[in-house]
Amino acid sequence: MAGSGYRDYFKVLGVERSADADAIKRAFRKLARQYHPDVNPGDANAEAKFKEVSEAYEVLSDPDKRRRYEQFGQYWNQAGAPGAGAGAGGFDVDFGRYGNFDDFINDLLGRFGGPGNAGFGGAPGGFAGGGGFPRGASRTPLNLDAEASVKVTFAEAFRGAERTLSVNDERVQVRIPAGVKTGSRLRLKGKGNLQPGTGRRGDLYLNLEVQAHPVWRLDGDQLRADLPVSIDELALGGLVKVMTPDGEAEVSIPVGTSPGRSLRLKGKGWPLKAGRGDLLLNLSVQWPSQWSDQQRNLLEQLREARTDDPRSDWLQSARL
Repeated sequence: MAGSGYRDYFKVLGVERSADADAIKRAFRKLARQYHPDVNPGDANAEAKFKEVSEAYEVLSDPDKRRRYEQFGQYWNQAGAPGAGAGAGGFDVDFGRYGNFDDFINDLLGRFGGPGNAGFGGAPGGFAGGGGFPRGASRTPLNLDAEASVKVTFAEAFRGAERTLSVNDERVQVRIPAGVKTGSRLRLKGKGNLQPGTGRRGDLYLNLEVQAHPVWRLDGDQLRADLPVSIDELALGGLVKVMTPDGEAEVSIPVGTSPGRSLRLKGKGWPLKAGRGDLLLNLSVQWPSQWSDQQRNLLEQLREARTDDPRSDWLQSARL
């Protein structure tokens, strides 16, 4: 491709001349996937286009080559740089040595010195992995670790669960321990990004997100819920049936309990390293959607029999 004349590499990748390294990498990945020969078997035009965008990326992803290209244009490769002539002008790719597109793209980004050559496949959202070897650097260990986000239900987080994930075309069984929270991190050893040609593979880290539940909510280590109660249950007290994560139970409401008070059930809360936490039930008045005549009559009798003013102390305290 060296003899085909000057190319505007920015136009080849479809980016502005002010594009930063991340924008250039994104554009290259999109076009490389579009024109890769595996996606377009037997299409010579697609293969030529693929080599052209790869050539453009090789130059624009390298700060020194990009500087010389912007300064000298079509003569950038003869502008006195060390190793001139070994760059984009001699670009070639042996597609047959790669098992799949991800292996190729990771190796290509590593050859060009591009940072953060993340894989395309695997768990939802893709993996953020390590980079290739910089020019002139010793072959120090790569960071091949990868990350992925996984959503789990509230029940799975409470009880623990087994999940099967697809990681780089591989089915992986994952055990989610009981008591995980949003932000918990699981490590799957040897399931991260693969370094082409060496067989080395990093670890995969799963960042867990616990989905909301319509009743239960986790506040630190405390499991909480609002418990609907009637006005007579607050006034007169008594045993009421409730649901806990372990099943049905009965709790005692003291006589004259105020709305908003919490009842604590010890050892019925979230699984912790030292056992189970406590469950807190916040008492919330549930008013009838419709009042019967009998209920209205009873409330009228209660109002007539009331001897105290519930706002007397409040009126005095609120005076400025």
